[in-house]
Amino acid sequence: MTDENSTPVEEKEVAIPEATEEKNEDSSHKESSDDQRRDRRPKRRGRNDRQPREPKEFEEAILQIARVTRVVKGGRRLRFRVSVVIGDQKGRVGFGIGKATEVMVGIQKAVAKAKKDLVNVPIFNGTIPHEINETYKSSRVLLFPAPEGKGVIAGGAVRRILELAGVKDVLSKVHGSRNKLNVARATMSALTKLQNKPPYGFKSKEEKKEEKVVKKEELKKEVAKKEAIKEAPKEKAAPKKSVPKKSAKK
Repeated sequence: MTDENSTPVEEKEVAIPEATEEKNEDSSHKESSDDQRRDRRPKRRGRNDRQPREPKEFEEAILQIARVTRVVKGGRRLRFRVSVVIGDQKGRVGFGIGKATEVMVGIQKAVAKAKKDLVNVPIFNGTIPHEINETYKSSRVLLFPAPEGKGVIAGGAVRRILELAGVKDVLSKVHGSRNKLNVARATMSALTKLQNKPPYGFKSKEEKKEEKVVKKEELKKEVAKKEAIKEAPKEKAAPKKSVPKKSAKK
């Protein structure tokens, strides 16, 4: 039971500290500082952001990588001998050898030497102008021109050199030693001795196209003549005069 004389208690409003607003301000400050840090960091490059590589002037092909040792007073020194072929597939090709303690350095040396000794190969309709026979030490290489569509009939070092030179149709044969270095040297010396003269009866692609056009026109004219002869009305032959038969003499 409550007393009637009891005085009511006054309710006082207590001020609550605005902690939420401070928290929001702190979080916004942290976010801004995080954004600044992200801006300072170097951006990672994706696949789409990569710069396109410049096309190389020459294509490279490694023929052989061999370990070579040199005996000295303190022992043996190991190096790598790298033989490389370069070419632009437009008639220029080169061959070089580089030695170094690392393979990549040897490749760079071989490419630099190959660029100094470039050979211009005469090519007519995708093949060489004439056959040639060349020897280097105990290796002998034979090269023969081939008709269009035959392909590069060769293997090993000869095939790589001819493909990088831009030859599309050729026949070849190797006799004697099959050492890659000797075969490559013989092939390069054979290419240097090719004559830059078109073979007998040579016709360029433009001349062949003109011949085809002329033949098509001639065929069209012949067909038109035959059709005109068929469509022309046939003239009736004049009746033959009857000749009286001579009576046989008695």
